Amino acid sequence: QVQLVESGGGSVQAGGSLRLSCAASGYTYNSDCMAWFRQAPGKEREWVAVSRTSGRLTYYADSVKGRFTISQDNAKNTLYLQMDSLTPEDTAMYYCAAGASGVNCWSREYPYWGQGTQVTVSS
Repeated sequence: QVQLVESGGGSVQAGGSLRLSCAASGYTYNSDCMAWFRQAPGKEREWVAVSRTSGRLTYYADSVKGRFTISQDNAKNTLYLQMDSLTPEDTAMYYCAAGASGVNCWSREYPYWGQGTQVTVSS
């Protein structure tokens, strides 16, 4: 049984940083994708960053490019999202996802999801 558990969310002022972690159990790291999504109140869940091929390829949404970094420690079975230069627009629930492949890596068609961790950025 695959389980993803996020941590590291919290409240921070604009310009600050947070590092999210996603501990994966029962999941075999392979060429499939792992990703971070976020969902703000009243908005659809959107992809933020995608990691493919065990972290060798990474992709970012335009809104976070240059500020967020996705990485994974395969030995620890953990996915990370380093978030710098945070703005109030980054306020959302952040979700870890795993197991998609191909074009589904950028959609919500992931078979495995964590429960989410809240990030709140104040101005």
